[in-house]
Amino acid sequence: MSLYKNKKKEILDASLWLSAHGYFGSLRGSGGNVSVRVDVNSMAITPSSVKYNDISVDDICIVGLDNKAIEVKDGLKPSVEAGLHSIVYANRSDVHAVVHTHQIYGSVFAIINTPIPALFDEVSFALGKTIEVIPYALSGSPELAANVGSKLANNANAYIIQNHGILALGKTLDKAILHAELLEKVAHIYYLALSTGKPVCELPPSISDLAAALRDSEVTQTMNKNK
Repeated sequence: MSLYKNKKKEILDASLWLSAHGYFGSLRGSGGNVSVRVDVNSMAITPSSVKYNDISVDDICIVGLDNKAIEVKDGLKPSVEAGLHSIVYANRSDVHAVVHTHQIYGSVFAIINTPIPALFDEVSFALGKTIEVIPYALSGSPELAANVGSKLANNANAYIIQNHGILALGKTLDKAILHAELLEKVAHIYYLALSTGKPVCELPPSISDLAAALRDSEVTQTMNKNK
């Protein structure tokens, strides 16, 4: 029995839920990817080019943050976005799970290259003062991983990837999925609000600044504990 079976099952269950609820953009495809931190030097991640309904626990890959295989089933490869996930774990020790999806309304803002401002206090406290856009680079490329790395210092838990999809982070996989849900909620509402042509009312700066300060403090404390 794999030493990593619990982590693998956690990822499989999460991936099936995300797929069934439309977060990967298609039910028959293999887009998007999910990972959890195993320890300071490794992660578990979904395999590349396998339909979610066909994935088994044993198909989930264990790789180092240097992207070297630790436990990978014969015939499979880790997600092409493993580098994107590893750069998050290397730079944010407060993060223990990463979800990369192609959800519909989040992707709208990916193709119009538009960040989502602070609109609700629960979203601002959970995700970030602004859901920023990570510049485009080819899927699976070192350039895309580097672009992700360049945004992580804002301590947010969600990002939009230009012409691609979204990225949600969390202390647990359940939290990362919740953050993907919250991003989709606010993206959907923002889209509808913009379509009215009326001014969009953002949160008062004092509230969004407070949320940012509290989140920065929480991230710093967690990262200090993990040193």
